[in-house]
Amino acid sequence: MIPAKFAPVLFGLILSGLMSLVVSGISTAANVGLVAGFPALWVRAWLTAWLFAFPIVLVAAPLARRLVQRLVAAD
Repeated sequence: MIPAKFAPVLFGLILSGLMSLVVSGISTAANVGLVAGFPALWVRAWLTAWLFAFPIVLVAAPLARRLVQRLVAAD
């Protein structure tokens, strides 16, 4: 098991991986269509996107969390 202190990093890794997978798949399909070799193109686009998405999520998530706290009324 991974220690709890790494939960935010693991969350960022999983979230950025899933989101970049979906977005790169949609973008790749929209640009080239479902052509022969599509899976290889998709994986290449996904890995490139994930390389950027993961550190961006680590920086953006705390900012987004603070913004949401300011926009939502406290109980």
